[in-house]
Amino acid sequence: MDEMVAQMVELRKGKMTEDQCREALSHGNYFGTMLVKMGVADCLLGGATYSTADTVRPALQLIKTKPGNKIVSSCFILVRPAATGDNEVLAMGDCAINIKPTEDDLVEIALETADCAKIFGIDPKVAFLSYSTLGSGKGEDVDKMRNACAKAKAANPDLAIDGELQFDAAVSPRVAQTKCPDSKVAGHANTFIFPDINAGNIGYKIAQRLGGFDAYGPILLGLNAPINDLSRGCNALEVYSMAIITAALS
Repeated sequence: MDEMVAQMVELRKGKMTEDQCREALSHGNYFGTMLVKMGVADCLLGGATYSTADTVRPALQLIKTKPGNKIVSSCFILVRPAATGDNEVLAMGDCAINIKPTEDDLVEIALETADCAKIFGIDPKVAFLSYSTLGSGKGEDVDKMRNACAKAKAANPDLAIDGELQFDAAVSPRVAQTKCPDSKVAGHANTFIFPDINAGNIGYKIAQRLGGFDAYGPILLGLNAPINDLSRGCNALEVYSMAIITAALS
């Protein structure tokens, strides 16, 4: 324990005293995060008895974000049986962490969500969602999604990205043919980027409760090590599933 306390004091660089670090490490969220930081554990799954904030805070303080990343974000992976016998798999972000992301935040969220989608066998076709499709509507949030989409395309030209798109244009080939026939994403999107946490949280829960999807997440993105969060209302199957996902990301 003394070694762990000393390393945490060094990591916090004057922001926490030795006594404060020792007290923090008496709690499972900080103790588990330090095990990952020290290389004793490969990953961490928390949140069953802690809020999302209390799971993310130690990770930001001790694990920190990956080089090139400025924020921690999250995505959900949604799965349901398809008519073909295979599974339909979608990715949605950010549904849990960033309340009102900026344009640059949305770029990072989109690229991280697309990378996570690939791990789950999705060939990401990324739609920046809005109440407007390629200029059909006006407003501050429309501009934000359009600009973020343009920045994401510039950051990763090889990734299939389009926006801003309404949800029907993003998923319905018929609607896409009418609203945006030249889009390579519209009508076939499988990775959805929401303008804020209101839309994201509502959206994934509609898919889960009315669309028959199983929702796995939130999967935290942008950290130097796999650390994931559970709902405090989680059941044993959700713990089991997220434990497998967290281990697969390590």
